[in-house]
Amino acid sequence: MKLDSKYFDKIRVRPDRDAPKKTAAPVCCWDKCEEPGLYKAPRGRDHEGQYLQFCVDHVRLYNKSYNYFSGLGDEDIQKYLKDSLTGNRPTWTMGSNSSGAMPAEKPTGRPKRANGRSRGAFNLFADGEAAAPRRKARTLEVKALQTMDLGDNAPAEAIRLRYKALVKQYHPDANGGDRGSEDRLREVIQAYKLLKQSGFC
Repeated sequence: MKLDSKYFDKIRVRPDRDAPKKTAAPVCCWDKCEEPGLYKAPRGRDHEGQYLQFCVDHVRLYNKSYNYFSGLGDEDIQKYLKDSLTGNRPTWTMGSNSSGAMPAEKPTGRPKRANGRSRGAFNLFADGEAAAPRRKARTLEVKALQTMDLGDNAPAEAIRLRYKALVKQYHPDANGGDRGSEDRLREVIQAYKLLKQSGFC
C-alpha cells in the first residue's frame, strides 16, 4: 500500500475548522466566584422551572440553606401540604349530588334482615331475598350432593357444615388410625370440591 496515494488522502479524517467550538459552562452564580457553574439548583417558590448554576462547593452550600417554604406562615405551609395530596386540584365531598346539597338522613351501619344478618351496604336486596336464585343442579352435582347425604336444594351453609361433619367422621385420626374409611373420605372431599367449583358453597 502506498502512503502517498490520492485515495488514502481522501479517507483521512480531519477536524472541520468551520465547526462551532463547544460553548463554555456558565460562571458560578455565587458572589465573587469564577469557577464554572456545572450544577443546577432551583431558584425557589414561584420560580418553578428556573435554575441557578453553581460550582460543586457552592451548590452544596446553597442546598444546605435552601427552604422552599421560606417566607410562608405555618397555616400557609399546612394548606399547601394538604392541597399537594390531591395535586393542588379542587375536590368535593363524596356522596354529594349535583346541587351540592347532602342527603337529609345518613344511614347508620348496615341494614339488617329479619334473621339479623346484614343485607349489604347498598341495600341491593329486599328483605329475605337472596342475591340470585341458585341454578338447577346437574347430574354430577346431584351425585355429589347425594354422596354428602344432602338434598338437591341444600343451602351453601348446610353443605359446608355437612362437609366438616363427614371429614371429622371419616378421617383416620378420628378412627384411631384405621384407614378403612379413607375411600369414603376421598369421595366426600371430591364431592365438596365439585360443589365448591360449581358455586353451590
